[in-house]
Amino acid sequence: MLFAILTTVFFALSAVSATRTANLMGGNEANFWRLSLSTLFLAILAHTFGMGLGGPAFHILFVSGLIGFGIGDVALFQALPRIGSRLTVMLVHCLTAPMAVLTEWWWMGTKMTAGEIICAVGILTGVAIALAPKDHLHIPRKTFWWGIHWAIWAAIGQAGGVVLSRVAYAMPGGDQLDGLTTAYQRIIAGTIVAGFCVLFVKRSYLAGWSNPRADEEEKTSGSRILTGKAKWKSSGGWLAVNALSGATLGVSCYQWALKVEKPGVVLPIVALAPLFVIPMALVMEKEKPTARSLAGGFIAVGGAVALAWLKTRS
Repeated sequence: MLFAILTTVFFALSAVSATRTANLMGGNEANFWRLSLSTLFLAILAHTFGMGLGGPAFHILFVSGLIGFGIGDVALFQALPRIGSRLTVMLVHCLTAPMAVLTEWWWMGTKMTAGEIICAVGILTGVAIALAPKDHLHIPRKTFWWGIHWAIWAAIGQAGGVVLSRVAYAMPGGDQLDGLTTAYQRIIAGTIVAGFCVLFVKRSYLAGWSNPRADEEEKTSGSRILTGKAKWKSSGGWLAVNALSGATLGVSCYQWALKVEKPGVVLPIVALAPLFVIPMALVMEKEKPTARSLAGGFIAVGGAVALAWLKTRS
């Protein structure tokens, strides 16, 4: 369980730093550069201490990266600047847990007990309480619901990526894969998807012609995106923290945890990340949690802890 706990801490730090970079650079560009930097870090580590591009499941892990890093993280970086790190992390991780459990049950035959279903419902109930519109009047209605939309897609993508990682570990020889290798092979695909997203957003700039939708990301995120030297001066440090804590160390620990435990155990523990994000967001983003958000968070985390307890006893 140590790797799952470390994942929780790293993901919480990643979410807060990711919000800063997304606000300064724009979601698509911030996601691309942090994945590119993480790919470099993981390439060095995986080729030095792991299997590099070897192993029996590269094709499955590549698809896992397309779904998890591609769909999941692209959507995550659209949600962060719109609804903040605390709510984004809470929604994404608490929804990913039941989604992954259900998907693995459908695909791999892993059965859910009545207690597990009750815990999953408890997680979703806590998320619903925390995201009640009354607590978010300071966020424009359009921005809020776009943030929710992207966060749900992020959860879908991450759940799919988790299940495919489990499929890779279940293959003959899959037990030889390590966390660094699986994280590296997955992130390659995610970086490619993120690159295409950046090219799409920057197409008018690269082509030298005007596009009336070029500033849509800035309009819907509600933040002023920096350009040129100011962008790199303000976001460079946050980008490095995000790359190291999230897609490098966080995902490596995540993959190691999934190797030895089922998603029904790992993901609920990772869903504790909102509790770590709350003090970080208070210090770094000056984002004060409301009583309802805290109550919803504790209910969601309580459901996650109960689910983890049930899985360890089964």
